[in-house]
Amino acid sequence: MSSGSMSEDEFIGSDYDDLNSQDEESDMEYEQTEDIGFSEVVTEGQRRRAYEVEFTVLMLADILAAQASAASHVAGILGVTQEQATALLRSFKWNKERLVERYMDNSQEILDQAGVDLNDTRPRVFDRPEGFTCGICFDDSGSAVGLRCNHLFCQDCYSNYLTQKIVEEGECRRIGCPEARCNVVVDEQTIKKVVPPSVLTRYHHFQDRAYVEDLDNLKWCPAPNCENAVECRLPHSSFLTIVPTVQCACGYRFCFGCSMGDHQPAPCSLVKMWQKKCADDSETANWISANTKECSKCQSTIEKNGGCNHMTCRKCKYEFCWVCMGPWSEHGTSWYNCNRYEESSSTDARDQQAKSRASLERYLHYYNRFANHEHSAKLDRDLYMKTEKKMEEMQRTSDLSWIEVQFLKKAVDVLTSCRMTLRWTYAFAFYLARNNTTELFEDNQRDLEVAVEALSELLEKPIEREKIAELRQQVLDKTVYVGSRREVVLEDTAKGLLEARWEFNTNVEDL
Repeated sequence: MSSGSMSEDEFIGSDYDDLNSQDEESDMEYEQTEDIGFSEVVTEGQRRRAYEVEFTVLMLADILAAQASAASHVAGILGVTQEQATALLRSFKWNKERLVERYMDNSQEILDQAGVDLNDTRPRVFDRPEGFTCGICFDDSGSAVGLRCNHLFCQDCYSNYLTQKIVEEGECRRIGCPEARCNVVVDEQTIKKVVPPSVLTRYHHFQDRAYVEDLDNLKWCPAPNCENAVECRLPHSSFLTIVPTVQCACGYRFCFGCSMGDHQPAPCSLVKMWQKKCADDSETANWISANTKECSKCQSTIEKNGGCNHMTCRKCKYEFCWVCMGPWSEHGTSWYNCNRYEESSSTDARDQQAKSRASLERYLHYYNRFANHEHSAKLDRDLYMKTEKKMEEMQRTSDLSWIEVQFLKKAVDVLTSCRMTLRWTYAFAFYLARNNTTELFEDNQRDLEVAVEALSELLEKPIEREKIAELRQQVLDKTVYVGSRREVVLEDTAKGLLEARWEFNTNVEDL
């Protein structure tokens, strides 16, 4: 797959050229593992497929280096210090080209906007003037803090103000002067002199977070306690036809488009619709429509709670037949033969009920399988504990080394990833329009599902000493096959999205 880049963000590419080459080398090292019988999978994995996208993992050191490089570049162009250039870049979300262009047009406006004063050499903290009282605490002792706007406050109040802005509000871009309606921005030099070291560390942390969040081609890894970022240069407009799954160096796989866990093969728009449908009360409404009817006289909703078809509305006391919705008085002794009352309204009522029930049953068909694979994936993760014990047992009862018994752990990894893929194939299939391509998709889905269940059954087998070699070969063969079936599903689905081959029963472009 070729990777695109957004014109507005092209400026940042030069800062990452050296870093990208380093990261590509580290990624290659990261992917290299001991050969435990999966050489075919590794060889295949080196070729980029339709469902794969180009990306680079950036460590925190890389992010800091990129900021320093960009600031140094701008400082040389504008003739300012590197710290001043950093403040200017932050106010323009690190868009160097736009900053330089606007700075050349009106430098003073841009400096004021970023809170930078090129000629301000006065101390930020000093002895307060005679007769001065802090406007916040009304104390007249201690040091004073002030900016070029000459709004002075005592150092303790200024420190508390900045601490609240940074720690509680997470502000790091534009912290204004404490004086009401003052537009002067507190510069970083003042923050360094006023706040405690722990708050300053938090301030710098938020600045690094903001740097990544400001750039469309960078995202933080969502994994807990991970400080890596991922760079992906695909334009966001392509996310309707590409599922941009990336993998951090920590091992976590996620979608670059929506930051959710890997949801291939379903595009972000379908995932969003599916989640809303699963959580929405609209399904409750579908159940009501399928299991209840409205009184034809007062339109109250009535649920049938017994076998008798003679219904009485509790609200208006109207008596009617549940089957045909006609008046009960016309049924007489032949109430069960109500099909003779073929009124258009009653026919519509039955048709609507049937449609609602069919719609609900269709949804439940896909949802139950979606939820089942999610639950099975969680149970498969529990296999890790059992797998480690099995690996230890294999070492004790056979001639296999620790490296040679790693095939069990690898098999569990493949099994879990396939479960999650199968899970999202059902969300994808729910929105597919019924045609020949849908049948092909379902054939591939079925083949993967059968293979996954066979591998899962193999991994649950107890270890028999005399059959260890046979079990190892069976698991190796089945793991390779399961992985290949997953690739068939993902490859065909990704190509179908790129070729606009799939027809959906909803408009994915509306999201």
